[in-house]
Amino acid sequence: MTFAIIVGSRGFFPGHLAATGREHMIAAVERAGHRCVVLGPEDTEHGAVQSFEDARKCAALFKRHAEEIDGIIVTLPNFGEERPIADTIRLSRLSVPVLIQATPDDPEKMSIKWRRDSFCGKMSACNNLRQYGIRYSLTASHCVDPEGEEFQQDLARFSATCRVVGGLRGLRIGAIGARPQAFNTVRYSEKLLEAAGISVVTLDLSEILGRVARLDDTAQMVVDKIEAIRSYISIDGVPHPAILRQAKLAAVTEEWMAEADVSISAIQCWTSLEENYGVVPCTMMSMMSSRLMSSACEVDVCGLIGMHMLALASGTPSALLDWNNNYGGQANKAVCFHCSNLPKEFFSNYRMDFQEIIAGTVGKENTYGTVDGSIRSGHMTYIRVSTDDATGRIRGYVGEGRFTDDPLETFGGAGVVEIPAMQKLLRYICENGFEHHVAANFSAVSDAVMDATRQYLGWDFHLHEA
Repeated sequence: MTFAIIVGSRGFFPGHLAATGREHMIAAVERAGHRCVVLGPEDTEHGAVQSFEDARKCAALFKRHAEEIDGIIVTLPNFGEERPIADTIRLSRLSVPVLIQATPDDPEKMSIKWRRDSFCGKMSACNNLRQYGIRYSLTASHCVDPEGEEFQQDLARFSATCRVVGGLRGLRIGAIGARPQAFNTVRYSEKLLEAAGISVVTLDLSEILGRVARLDDTAQMVVDKIEAIRSYISIDGVPHPAILRQAKLAAVTEEWMAEADVSISAIQCWTSLEENYGVVPCTMMSMMSSRLMSSACEVDVCGLIGMHMLALASGTPSALLDWNNNYGGQANKAVCFHCSNLPKEFFSNYRMDFQEIIAGTVGKENTYGTVDGSIRSGHMTYIRVSTDDATGRIRGYVGEGRFTDDPLETFGGAGVVEIPAMQKLLRYICENGFEHHVAANFSAVSDAVMDATRQYLGWDFHLHEA
């Protein structure tokens, strides 16, 4: 990622602190593997922003690199000039997240030569940004040393925030097929999403099936996809015609996504594909999600957005699950399940099989392709996004818990999840009419999601806490 850096400094505070503070921040950002866009000491005094003229120079630099910049970091090695900082961001016209960092004083260095007053200056900088209507993020501690490990954690959180915000702006989603008639819960507002900068590109399922019908079994794209499936999952016992159908469906779906320039997809399954094509699309969807091309079933576009947000924040695959069953009498545990298209990274063991639920109505031979296995244990973040037509708002909730090693004998993709104060969360879901689908990811990114949604996207989001 690339971060624009504003070095704040106030003239009557020690200038050498601004010079070393600039160097320390650059080193911290580069240590985390990111790039910097920052004024040099040849551009302004110490490479800092202390006047309106400095602000103009800094803004001009940022404009030249606007296409590269993912976020702005304001570092305050001393008190800083509050107005030029805000002027810089306004003049740059960048619409990216902003992180405010203040360097702590050393109680043994409080003479005029060493005193920073960044503790106080951060409040003034934030006050001015609020006056200018500029949204911003904060470090976990009010003051933090840019050379320390704590700031590396702050930077990791802020990077995740930037990825979520940047990844949703201009996002194009493929919605393939109609919402299953029985699933009112996955209704959503395209108009609210469009207003948030998220476009939905629709395609009738018949168009996908028409492309499949015209595709030769021996086409190179089909051969390549069969090999990819064999490399991805165990297909022992699965009839070859089902593998061929899965491969052709995957090939034409990804071909259309590239043509339509959509990044992620939500796909109709229940039960048109099984009845009219003779396969479940789960393996294809699992493979896409594994490659961070999140794929959601039942045309759950809002569930898909939650998957994508978690993948953006963590850089790892997400899954869409049902809050599905209680786990005995344990109030803080539940069974999360889908039938399933979970990415392989979610499993401790997995294989391709037939879909037991649908098989009872459409026949076993028409339901091969599901990814069956046990979800592995580990820390997780969960999220639900929803469009609320009644209020004209996008809303949601997020929290963290863990998948456990508790025994569970069932079918599909399933695991036991433990969440502190889970009964409180379930009451919140029901009282506010949220859907039964939830996106999950093996990560700890709820703070970045809250920062992105509240500070920059303007969505109504709830953080579940014990």
